[in-house]
Amino acid sequence: MLSEALQWPAITTESRPWKMDSPRPVASRSQLRLASGDYQAAVPPMIAESNVQLDAEVLAAADDASAELARFDAEVGMITAPFASILLRTESASSSEVENLTSSAKQVALAELDASKSGNARLVVANVRAMNAAIDLADEIGEEAIIAMHHALLSESAPHFTGKFRDEQVWIGGGGVSPHAALFVPPHHDRVQGLMADLVKFSRRTDIPVLAHAAIAHAQFETIHPFPDGNGRTGRALLHSMIRHGGLTRNVTVPVSAGLLQDTDAYFAALTEYRNGTPSAIVTAVSDAVFAAINNGRQLVDELRAVAASWEEQVPARRGSTGIRLRELLLRQPVVHARLISEELNVSAVAAQTAIDRMVAAGALVQTNNYKRNRIWHSPEVLAALDRFGARARRRRL
Repeated sequence: MLSEALQWPAITTESRPWKMDSPRPVASRSQLRLASGDYQAAVPPMIAESNVQLDAEVLAAADDASAELARFDAEVGMITAPFASILLRTESASSSEVENLTSSAKQVALAELDASKSGNARLVVANVRAMNAAIDLADEIGEEAIIAMHHALLSESAPHFTGKFRDEQVWIGGGGVSPHAALFVPPHHDRVQGLMADLVKFSRRTDIPVLAHAAIAHAQFETIHPFPDGNGRTGRALLHSMIRHGGLTRNVTVPVSAGLLQDTDAYFAALTEYRNGTPSAIVTAVSDAVFAAINNGRQLVDELRAVAASWEEQVPARRGSTGIRLRELLLRQPVVHARLISEELNVSAVAAQTAIDRMVAAGALVQTNNYKRNRIWHSPEVLAALDRFGARARRRRL
């Protein structure tokens, strides 16, 4: 039997002429000397009809991870509290953190109210939009759907990058002067359209196990790097879109990126191995991430259920009341103002404020700012649980 490296096509490279920007960038003489002449750009293979052959051990691990995904999705889907929203936010935050975009749970929640000065928090909120777009478009994955995910991500922070695939050369590492010293140079933009059409065709196959299929599609997407910016976050949104399309999840977005965060070196190394013709590495990385994410996600859900139970004792209310509904809202939106509560729960401003005051009196809500008008409150317990989730995701496995 052929080895995996021979069965799966590796990238090749091609020489491309480099034209220095005008005016010439400010750089050292050695950097400018290096930035002359042709550079080598990747030429990814077309994979739409490639034979996917993985070791039995890799497939077994992916199958076990798939079963855990479905089990966790069913467990959380049966809980009445709105954990789907909170898990999607944690996935978005973790996916952003893979790109070194960090923010506290409180700042992200404030950004959702347009009340945070943190640029990173606003980018995480944009990633929530991209994840939502990925789930909404799961049944119609195509080039336009992928562009829509990317637009949801960057429409506010970098709208000039959205709406189409890139029309310029990009590279990873090696400085901003030229691609000559880069760690990886994705394909020239002339090739992107054809490669993305091929990737979409590959994503529609039905003869590959779902998790392995999604992992390989994700790795191919990252290799193509079809946008000037936001490729990592969009590629992980695509991963979730394919997981949802394949039926492994129906209710929640399992925070797989939180699992990848535990060993980003292994994740990036797996992408490199994929480009060298070994797809099993990225399938293994994603499978391992699923197990780590579910363990972390279960702990978060348990902690939030404990918070909800404590509220039930501290602030008793009758079923269906504004107080009960506010408690459920706070699990997915731990920073609120009276207008949001009034709109979300469809109650009067007076009823919203009464419910807030009861939670404040019990210590379950704390005022965030010192304003007399436009006041904002937060739930310290929910925010602490979310920050603990993030800390566990960042803790590297030994």
